[in-house]
Amino acid sequence: MLLPTYSEESAIKSRDSVILNDHQSSITALSGSKSHPEHQPLQARLSLKFAAIDDTTRLVERDHFGPLLVQKTLYPEGRKVCHAVIIHPPGGIVGGDQLEITADAEAFAKVQITTPGAAKWYKANGHTSRQKIRIRVKKGASLEWVPQETIFYNHTDVSVDHQIILEDDAVYIGCEILCFGRTAFGERFSDGQIKQRTSIQRNGKIIWLEQIRLRGEDAAMNGPLALSGKTVCATLLLTGKTIPQPLLDLVREEAEKTANGAGQVGISQLKAVTVARYLGDSSEVARHVMLRIWGLLRPELTGCAAIVPRMWST
Repeated sequence: MLLPTYSEESAIKSRDSVILNDHQSSITALSGSKSHPEHQPLQARLSLKFAAIDDTTRLVERDHFGPLLVQKTLYPEGRKVCHAVIIHPPGGIVGGDQLEITADAEAFAKVQITTPGAAKWYKANGHTSRQKIRIRVKKGASLEWVPQETIFYNHTDVSVDHQIILEDDAVYIGCEILCFGRTAFGERFSDGQIKQRTSIQRNGKIIWLEQIRLRGEDAAMNGPLALSGKTVCATLLLTGKTIPQPLLDLVREEAEKTANGAGQVGISQLKAVTVARYLGDSSEVARHVMLRIWGLLRPELTGCAAIVPRMWST
C-alpha cells in the first residue's frame, strides 16, 4: 500500500499539531513550563529496487512503513532512465523521528531519485532525529541521488548516515545542498548539532569517507575549516569514470561564471571520485551552480543528456 494508512494519517496530523504548537511556545518551553506538548516521534522506512528489463528501467520492488513512499515512477527522458520521487507527507522531521531509505539498482539499470521540495529538520526538543540512506548499484548501472535542499532549523539535533556500495563500473552521482538556519526569517543556526557521515565503497574498498560534526554554538563552525561564517554549503560527488581534463577545465570555468562572485566554488578530481563544492549564503545560487556542474558532467558519466529533474523546476 503506497498511501499512509488511517493510523499513519492520524499520527501525521497529531505530530504536525505538535510541531506547530512547539514553534508557537518555544519561549515558554525554554523557561521550563510544564505545558509543553507530549513528544510523538515517527519512524518510517522505504525500500526500492530497480531493474533493467527489455531496455526499460523498472521499479520492481518497493516496500514502505510509515509516511515515506514513492507514488509513481516517471520517464521524462525515455524508458531507459527511471525517475522516482520520494515523498514524506509530514513535510518535515522533528526531534526523535527516524527515517531509513534503501535503494538498489540492479545491473544496467539507470535511476534518478529526487524529492518534491526542501527537507526541513525542526528543533530537537531533547531528541535526536536520524536518517539512514543505503544505496547499492551493480555493474553497468547508474544511480543519481539528487534531493532538493535540506534546511536545518535552529536548535536541531540531527544524525545522518549515507552509505553507497558500488560494483565494478557502477556510476553514482550524489548532490546535497545544506542550509543552516532560516535566513529568510532572520534565523541563524546558532544552537544545535548536525552529524553526518558519507561513505562510498567500490567492490568492498572504501573510496570516499567524509564525516562532519557541526555545533551551532561552537566558534569553530564559523572558522575557515568549517563554514567560514556562511549559511549554505553544497556538495556534488561523482564516481564511475575519470573526467577528461579539458572537460574538467570547462566545468570549473562555468561554475565560477554561474556563481558570479556570490560564494566560493571548488572542483577536485581525486583518484576515484570527483568532488564539487559550493560555500556561500544563497541556496538559489548553490542550486544553479550544482545544476550547471551536473549538467556538464552527467553525459560523460551516464551517457544521458542533462535534463533537469522535473521536481526541481516546479
